[in-house]
Amino acid sequence: MQSAPSVDTLDLQQEIVRLQALLETSRQVHSTIRLDEVLTTVLRIVVRELELPGALTTEPRMSYGEMPAEPWPGCIRFPLQDKDGRNLTELVVATPDGRPLTIYEEDFLERIALQAAVAVENARYYERSLEWARVEQDLHAARAIQRSLVPQQMPQIAGYSVAVRYSACYEVGGDCVDIVSLPDGVQVMAVADVAGKGLASAIVSTAFRSAFRASVGAGLPLAELVSRLNHQHCAEGDETRKRYVTGIFLKLDPKTHRLEVVNAGHNPGFLVRPDNTTHELKASATPIGILPIVEYRSEFVDFLPGSRLLFYTDGLTEVFQGDEEFGAERLLASFLQCNSPECTAILDTLWHELRAFSGSESQDDDMTALALMRMSA
Repeated sequence: MQSAPSVDTLDLQQEIVRLQALLETSRQVHSTIRLDEVLTTVLRIVVRELELPGALTTEPRMSYGEMPAEPWPGCIRFPLQDKDGRNLTELVVATPDGRPLTIYEEDFLERIALQAAVAVENARYYERSLEWARVEQDLHAARAIQRSLVPQQMPQIAGYSVAVRYSACYEVGGDCVDIVSLPDGVQVMAVADVAGKGLASAIVSTAFRSAFRASVGAGLPLAELVSRLNHQHCAEGDETRKRYVTGIFLKLDPKTHRLEVVNAGHNPGFLVRPDNTTHELKASATPIGILPIVEYRSEFVDFLPGSRLLFYTDGLTEVFQGDEEFGAERLLASFLQCNSPECTAILDTLWHELRAFSGSESQDDDMTALALMRMSA
């Protein structure tokens, strides 16, 4: 006659069944990396496996079966925590007639909460990865657009050489450089720097470039052009006004070889004469966007054969080697030593010296420069 199974044998068989159920549950929970699917799977398994009226998660709020109205009287909560012990969400279950959980039910729910927490953390990480991938894609497109707004081809000015160089600190930046050729051959140039870095400054920089081009097209005198830009910037919204613009503007008449310069709170432009003496084109008033009414003044300079000029943003002078700054004096000294008859080569040399000075130091600011030279007679 076959003897009845012992209590220990029954307990072992029940434990095997529980483990099998948990293994199957774990497989289902980890079969997806979509957060909504993970939580739906967990809730469905809990309700069906334990034959409960309903269950829900608190954040995001998802439910399965029937739950009492919040605050869910008689329901039991199980926190789902990440590996650092922070709560991801809560699993709330309702029992029939509000009875206590059995030891088996509580053990099952604690174990599934551990599995669900891992799956939820993975799903949220996956969602963040997708969001960041979209952000990176947008930033890459924005960078390509911004770089395309930098003059791609230099104007051909008889007897002159001109070049620009632009390097953003992040994907996009707040520096702006532009050259507009007028029908009569006059060239209007600008180097500007929006306060701050990154995407917000890049948006303001792009808008500023459009305003600059529109003002140039209106044929305004240079000082009046800068005053209009200032008035327009001050009339923008609060966030735009927080990002004032320093800028230095140049009008070149190749027929008279005369320069007109307006410096709106920007770094001094460097003018090197044929005899290697220097002149700094300093600011005549505050940056654009700080005060609504500002009188900007033009400075006129005869651009003699062999003269050269450098406009730049402070990203060039604020390159560091440890605690030592490259500085304006070192930049001017480097510019004085550039004897190339071609402006692209001059900027190449300056960028090489900046990289050599900083060594492995990362770039902390946008770097933009414009070089202009009148060929020797």
